[in-house]
Amino acid sequence: MTTSKIALVLKGYPRLSETFIAQEILELQRAGFDIEIVSLRHPTDKSVHPVHREITAPVTYLPEYLHDEPLRVLRAWWRARRLPGYRAAFSAFLRDLRRDFTRNRIRRFGQALVIAAEIAPRVAFFYVHFLHTPASATRYAATMAGRKFAISAHAKDIWTIPGWEIAEKLAECAWLVTCTAGGRDELQRHAADPSRVHLVYHGIDLSRFPPGAGNERHHSNRDGSDARQPVELLTVGRAVAKKGIDTLIDALALLPADLAWRWTHIGGGPLKGDLQARAEAAGIAAKCRFLGARPQEEVLAAYHASDLFVLPSRIDPTGDRDGLPNVIVEAMSQGLPVVATPISGIPELVADGENGLLVEPDRPGELAEAIAKLARAPELRRQFSASGEKTVRTRFDHKAAIVELLGLMRKTLENAGQAEKA
Repeated sequence: MTTSKIALVLKGYPRLSETFIAQEILELQRAGFDIEIVSLRHPTDKSVHPVHREITAPVTYLPEYLHDEPLRVLRAWWRARRLPGYRAAFSAFLRDLRRDFTRNRIRRFGQALVIAAEIAPRVAFFYVHFLHTPASATRYAATMAGRKFAISAHAKDIWTIPGWEIAEKLAECAWLVTCTAGGRDELQRHAADPSRVHLVYHGIDLSRFPPGAGNERHHSNRDGSDARQPVELLTVGRAVAKKGIDTLIDALALLPADLAWRWTHIGGGPLKGDLQARAEAAGIAAKCRFLGARPQEEVLAAYHASDLFVLPSRIDPTGDRDGLPNVIVEAMSQGLPVVATPISGIPELVADGENGLLVEPDRPGELAEAIAKLARAPELRRQFSASGEKTVRTRFDHKAAIVELLGLMRKTLENAGQAEKA
């Protein structure tokens, strides 16, 4: 049966930390694409962003663990084993399992059976976010069902999986998009056909981040000299190693005693308790607020209530790192000057000394100096505010950035339709 539906495969949906994915789904929906969301995991966040409430695409949840729904997996295998590409997919799975003998690899194949049996019959092709686990399950399913698949790669999934796996997925996918020039270059290094790899910045939906909303606060003369009006510092990001928030807490403890400041952290994550304990041990807990994950409305209000945004990202011991954090783009869109690190795609947005300050990761002393410099210099903050906002509004509007993705989608659907007729 002819179809033009796209199965959009995600690791989890909805997720507060992946606003950029929800924003992209909404734009695909607005462009008229027929989408079904396929999620490998059930949601864990207690709230959603406004953009999630605007997405009307149906969501299918796969068995998160195969033992959760054994009969569903068994029925899927019974149907999938008759598909023309089942033997090829099973052979690929066995090759991968020999090189990566993990339970997670087995789970990927089980989820692929469900995708191939339940979802593939009603879709034209698969589009998957993240090159690691979701792309593996999608690759096996697409092979079984004789469907094309495309990939959107980001950060951890580029830098923490082996080269052989990247190369094989690039050889089989129709195309891949990624959100930083550094990520593009790394992926093209593994690709037999580098033209399959496309740079597409996420950008942000500027209609949700109108200009001037926080100008009154950002253009204040707060310089840390009045304890009644401390300089408000903000970090938005999950409490994980690659965000470098432990380094930030160490830096805050080194700020001059005569500088009045207060720091707010927004974001969930496994290290939140450790970070709170670190602030206690450093004697600065009274000046720190840990708010946990918050919906976009509250994050936007926090941008407006702050004077300086700080995110000292690093490459963690596993090789994981940020790509180009959307929170930096969002903060700059609201006129917040930024202190960050030159990791991955961040220098593609933050130009040191022009619209923000960049400090090498894991250097709390230098980070403290950069924070103190901007905290005491309202005029410099105003300069960075204007320059940073201009950068975002001229180069990181997601509606401009998504044009190439829409073109790739339409071409792939057209080719899929032609192949079916043939």
